[in-house]
Amino acid sequence: MGGVVAHGTPHSSSSSFWVSSNNRQHPISLNDPSVDDVDILTGSQFHGLKTFGSLPYVNCFSDEEAASKKYDIAVLGAPFDTAVTGRPGARYGPTGIRVGSQRLGGFDFYTDEDALHDWATIVDCGDATLTWLDNTVAFKQLDKAHRVISGRPTANDTVAAVPRILMLGGDHSTTLSALRSTFRRWGQVSVIHFDSHIDTWNPDVLGGGISDYAAINHGTFLHIAHEEGLIRNTSVHVGTRGPIIKRSDRANDKRCGFTAITARDIDKHGIDWIISTIKARVGDSRVYISVDIDVLDPAFAPGTGTSEPGGWSTRELLTIIDGLRGLSVVGADVVEVSPAYDNNGETTVLAAAQIGLSLVSLMVAKPVSD
Repeated sequence: MGGVVAHGTPHSSSSSFWVSSNNRQHPISLNDPSVDDVDILTGSQFHGLKTFGSLPYVNCFSDEEAASKKYDIAVLGAPFDTAVTGRPGARYGPTGIRVGSQRLGGFDFYTDEDALHDWATIVDCGDATLTWLDNTVAFKQLDKAHRVISGRPTANDTVAAVPRILMLGGDHSTTLSALRSTFRRWGQVSVIHFDSHIDTWNPDVLGGGISDYAAINHGTFLHIAHEEGLIRNTSVHVGTRGPIIKRSDRANDKRCGFTAITARDIDKHGIDWIISTIKARVGDSRVYISVDIDVLDPAFAPGTGTSEPGGWSTRELLTIIDGLRGLSVVGADVVEVSPAYDNNGETTVLAAAQIGLSLVSLMVAKPVSD
């Protein structure tokens, strides 16, 4: 039989053992000089430390390292979940999404493009250091992390002078820091908000009645962003279906600059209508895209804190996001991923990673100058 058999007992006093293959034996020395020619360097930086899509890791918070390793698009983790009203666990979202992203790479089957290796230098900055013991301090830490990363010079400054950030959350309150950062660099933005909930609740309705500390949470951050003047009145919720708390929430949502495309609009009007409606809403303004993973149906993304039945499939969402090509996307995030509630097949983190790649692809497709 033509198998391979290894004999662990050396046939001589030398440091070798024998391998039988197709009835022939070959001595393999443990001191074989050809071992020196074996390549163990290629890819070694990605084995152990998990980065998004196996991108190079750069400590973007270090002035010295960032000066020698410039970038155009940065991936930033925001491991924070102490502003939730439902199940916690999104502090582990950045790690989970990076694990789900290990399969990414190569040329997209639909576009024949490799967005991670195009004109833009893209790096993974790791996670911001965020305390879980004091939300007020944590938001200051995340504000500063965004400010530092977006304030570096770009690698290709003839194409774009300001780095853009894909943030991996983390609960949805982390988007407030991202919007503060984009306002500082780009001015007001239109927010395309993929979510089953509106997240424009007045703090008096959600959290603020308890304390000022509780007023900033994952359901009020868009209200606060509007009050701070960070966003335009040309923003849009997409995939919305979750309940509101008071009837007055609709009026407040409109006051905050939002209109809504519901989850069931995909049945009434179709995907092309949704894409064209989003584009018409934001016009030629600069755009921030925020994707709460609970915009997907729980069948496709069980690993999240506030699931709402009746959502979209992963394919439907990816088709809509990819259809937004041509918009001036200055920042984006994927948030509310809680791996503890995911299944054995890692359905949620796989979907979140693919969404992240689609968001990066939009940035690469449309450079934005300052």
